[in-house]
Amino acid sequence: MSITNTPTSNDACLSIVHSLMCHRQGGESESFSKRAIESLVKKLKEKKDELDSLITAITTNGAHPSKCVTIQRTLDGRLQVAGRKGFPHVIYARLWRWPDLHKNELKHVKYCQFAFDLKCDSVCVNPYHYERVVSPGIDLSGLTITNPTPGPSLIVKDEYEYEGPSSLPNIEGGHSIQTIQHPPSSRAGPSEPFSSPPLLPASDANTSASTSAFPGIAVGSTPDYWCSIAYFEMDVQVGETFKVPSTCPLVTVDGYVDPSGGDRFCLGQLSNVHRTEAIERARLHIGKGVQLECKGEGDLWVRCLSDHAVFVQSYYLDREAGRAPGDAVHKIYPSAYIKVFDLRQCHRQMQQQAATAQAAAAAQAAAVAGNIPGPGSVGGIAPAISLSAAAGIGVDDLRRLCILRMSFVKGWGPDYPRQSIKETPCWIEIHLHRALQLLDEVLHTMPIADPQPLD
Repeated sequence: MSITNTPTSNDACLSIVHSLMCHRQGGESESFSKRAIESLVKKLKEKKDELDSLITAITTNGAHPSKCVTIQRTLDGRLQVAGRKGFPHVIYARLWRWPDLHKNELKHVKYCQFAFDLKCDSVCVNPYHYERVVSPGIDLSGLTITNPTPGPSLIVKDEYEYEGPSSLPNIEGGHSIQTIQHPPSSRAGPSEPFSSPPLLPASDANTSASTSAFPGIAVGSTPDYWCSIAYFEMDVQVGETFKVPSTCPLVTVDGYVDPSGGDRFCLGQLSNVHRTEAIERARLHIGKGVQLECKGEGDLWVRCLSDHAVFVQSYYLDREAGRAPGDAVHKIYPSAYIKVFDLRQCHRQMQQQAATAQAAAAAQAAAVAGNIPGPGSVGGIAPAISLSAAAGIGVDDLRRLCILRMSFVKGWGPDYPRQSIKETPCWIEIHLHRALQLLDEVLHTMPIADPQPLD
């Protein structure tokens, strides 16, 4: 350690980690922070100039210019630390600069050569190579950030009341499912995450559907329906599955009693002999419901028309918020208009997971036969994922990528008394047909067996 107590890249990892720990902002636990810093310092030990840049940036609070501090980009772009996954530049920006940071609020400085958004093989995690830009639609004027009170008790809010966002989402908040809030946007702009893009005219929608954006995977000659919607009360499906014709890129799901058909699915006219009073009360608040819009070849946008929020399970929004798939519930407020599904991203995830499962199954079979493969032979599986877990990815897991679930009025997760969407009074499940068609193609090219236990 130098005389000034500021370490250099020549010092022991322990000394460097201890010094960098002194500058953390307190948004994460000490154990997680230490694991994250140790992991980074070890990765940089062979790149002394970058390690020195990191030390300079952190210990001077960015007062002195510093170079890019890079780590290898992973397959899905996220870094795993202490069993949790998140975008690396977000993890370290939260650690040393903004503990309440949301992923959509980061913008790299112009001189950063390996910024996360540049999609290079290496990713810069220097917190001082990024600036914080407040997400559109989130009013910070009266915002107070408070840490949750420890303990098992939960404050359950009146879900029938409209509430503005009480805090920014915590993108690395452990393993429990978290509610992430999406208020209506007050400004429009094509590049803003929560803004409304221009509506696609029907003629353009029909034209774009005739050609595929996926080489070698043609759109079917008759894709008669672009999605199917099933309605549930608690864990019971009520009524028949509603199919939306491809000629109706916009469909409304509401609580009224008009006959369903074409571009409208009315839940009010569905009967259920087992319906409870609580379910009946919740159904009264569905009102105008939601509008689902299919854009391009299969992206999905949701507009909340109801006077009450809807709650969505969306892998796309999970990724945008820096969460692991299925790790969050997204609360979409009245008047909000937001993208909840991206077909290209879904297709990439299918391919990655199918390839991972296929490679892991082969490696597992080799291990059972006594042929232990080398560490680099499992096709990009993170070291924290066991062979058996990766080989256990089945067709049902891939099908979940093509399905969205949405509850009306009532949410679920640790912020509410219901832990599963199947405990909510009224919800829908949306099957996206173009995504399911792409999945069939992926499974034809990379067939995976249903998970089998080892003998």
